[in-house]
Amino acid sequence: MGLLQEFKTFALKGNVIDMAVGVIIGGAFGKIVTSLVNDIIMPPIGVLMGGVDFKDLSVVIQKGVAATETSPEIPEVLWKYGSFIQVCIDFLIVAISVFVMIKVVNKLMSLRKKEEEAAAAEPVPAPEPEPTKEELLLTEIRDLLKKDK
Repeated sequence: MGLLQEFKTFALKGNVIDMAVGVIIGGAFGKIVTSLVNDIIMPPIGVLMGGVDFKDLSVVIQKGVAATETSPEIPEVLWKYGSFIQVCIDFLIVAISVFVMIKVVNKLMSLRKKEEEAAAAEPVPAPEPEPTKEELLLTEIRDLLKKDK
């Protein structure tokens, strides 16, 4: 039962849940970036390069052979460097986006820390000290003397 309890404690910690949310959002963000690269960025670059679709850029390493009665079909072997270029652009966009996001979060955290430090640095007026027994007694005597006059 101890192992199950330890796992429950581990799984319900905030860090694990935060990490799971981050992975899910990261996966969705990856799809957005892939669409951005494939559908928005690469088509104009392909047009500028003479109507080339980067997905189709490849070098034939081995030509394919059609199937005959005596031999099976041999598929064409390609070196798809166009797909590699697209994946590299995907990576760069994700890396830049994460970098900018971390910079913004760090800036917000430093502003928050400065505000907390400023709030802590403001002097808090000390409470009035309690009068001692002697002061209380002298105050009573003074009040009685004023009353007698």
